[in-house]
Amino acid sequence: MSVRKVNEKEWTKDGRKYVYEGWYKDAFGKRKPYKSRKYLTRKEAVQEERVFLSSLETVVKMEDITFKELCDKHFDYKQNAKKVKVTTLRNYNKRQQHLEIFNDVKLSKLSIAQFDEWKKMMNETTMETSTKNDLYKYFRSVLHFGTNRYNYNFTELLNMMNNFDDPNESPKEMEFWTKAEFDKFISVETDLQFRAAFETLYYCGLRSGELRGLTWYDINFETKELSVNKNITVNLDGKKYVITTPKTKSSKRKLTMPDILVEDLKKLRKMQNNYCEFNNNWFVFGSYEPLGKSRLRDRKNKNCKLAGVKQIRIHDFRHSCASLLINNGANVTIVAHYLGHTKIDETLNTYTHMFKDKAEEVTRMINQLNR
Repeated sequence: MSVRKVNEKEWTKDGRKYVYEGWYKDAFGKRKPYKSRKYLTRKEAVQEERVFLSSLETVVKMEDITFKELCDKHFDYKQNAKKVKVTTLRNYNKRQQHLEIFNDVKLSKLSIAQFDEWKKMMNETTMETSTKNDLYKYFRSVLHFGTNRYNYNFTELLNMMNNFDDPNESPKEMEFWTKAEFDKFISVETDLQFRAAFETLYYCGLRSGELRGLTWYDINFETKELSVNKNITVNLDGKKYVITTPKTKSSKRKLTMPDILVEDLKKLRKMQNNYCEFNNNWFVFGSYEPLGKSRLRDRKNKNCKLAGVKQIRIHDFRHSCASLLINNGANVTIVAHYLGHTKIDETLNTYTHMFKDKAEEVTRMINQLNR
């Protein structure tokens, strides 16, 4: 690097005429030219040159960065730039634990042989293929971050990598309740709050966090609609619960409620209104704090035993809602809206078998008409 005065024709209007320029090595040892902006005095240019060279000393060390350090930088960038939700950051930490074998590997030493060995290790676990592919996607996202942020070339490695595929793995059977099974389940529920909560899950297809995040501001009794606009998540930074935005933009939605749910919610609001500190910021299912996730699950398990119906997960109420809608003639657009899916393809891919049954019914009806 050197400081010099530029040609008089290049001076700025306020007299800035000194620059520093030369060659330097970037984070990965590549030699690159550099020319600074103009400064008013030689002394100012010299001082700025020192600052620039000092910063390079730190940057050059990037050529020795390990995979774990890149993961940490990826996490910090996403967190500081508020690129993702806190739940996603938590998933980053969980997934990174399954990539610890790469922690001390220098980026310049990452190889397809190491990746294949890691895949072999993962295939020896009991993880489902979808879970292993979540790890694979995270791995790739970190490498893409290194490419985009630090100009490291992972192109060749990324092109050789491929996801997990187990042709022998049986597809996981989707669990859901028919309307008759749900009626049997709800018939044993004696607590109004839990009754309304399970009805909301079944008739509206909410996720657990969306249900628990509902406040009375989100319930419109005049239009018989509920608004999904937030989510409750747990175990973040030691907090009891955290209020976040819904899973995706499409998860923000307004849903029409059936009369049976409207009536039970009216009764529930009237009951909560008896508390002197009640206000519309209260959670519909809970009070000034949301209903605990484990309480909802435990209540569901208890009712299943009492009613003599099969055990399903809280999340399976969404599948049950989809089944209810599809079997009663709702088209794919309506189903996607109720479930808050970003794309209709997601709904079709998840519930293909259900729509297939409806298509066969239509075919039978047409055949009867043509007889």
